[in-house]
Amino acid sequence: MLFMLHFTSVAQTNARQSVQQARIAEGRASGELTRSEARALKAEQRHIRRVERRTKADGEVTPDERERLNNMQNRANRHIRRQKNDLQERGDN
Repeated sequence: MLFMLHFTSVAQTNARQSVQQARIAEGRASGELTRSEARALKAEQRHIRRVERRTKADGEVTPDERERLNNMQNRANRHIRRQKNDLQERGDN
């Protein structure tokens, strides 16, 4: 049962990561995100992936590690939403 909980949390983390990356790409394509905004959001996503890899390196994701990843993804989600809705237009940058 513990393995199933671990697998589910990792699957959910990966799914959220994919959705967030797609939102960044969509925001860039639609002009809702400038190049620099998208670059910063992508860097945040890379950081989350690095932390996720480190937490999974020992074969077990503890509840504290899972909570940290969840909080990081919540924060990234807020950043994406705020940047997409800040009324800056892409222009040439």
